[in-house]
Amino acid sequence: MLDKKIVKKVAEVARLNLSEEELNKFSEDMESILHAFRDMQNVETSRVKPTFQPVETKNVLREDRIEPSLSQEDALKNAKQKEKGYFKGPRAI
Repeated sequence: MLDKKIVKKVAEVARLNLSEEELNKFSEDMESILHAFRDMQNVETSRVKPTFQPVETKNVLREDRIEPSLSQEDALKNAKQKEKGYFKGPRAI
């Protein structure tokens, strides 16, 4: 089992106050996680080709075209809150 001192140290670094019951539970959980990683280290991968992207990706680009845009008046015509020709929103602090 994983040493409770290690779990307690990790909890302190994460600024968590864990009860004794939580320390026991997390010790078991962390031990289980470490065991899963140990199992993965035993998998034979010497003949497996490394991959960084399992699904091939391709950039889809479109041609840049200049098109007419909305006038300021048209852009603001449905805005509930506007002021001096601009959209008005809540103040951000």
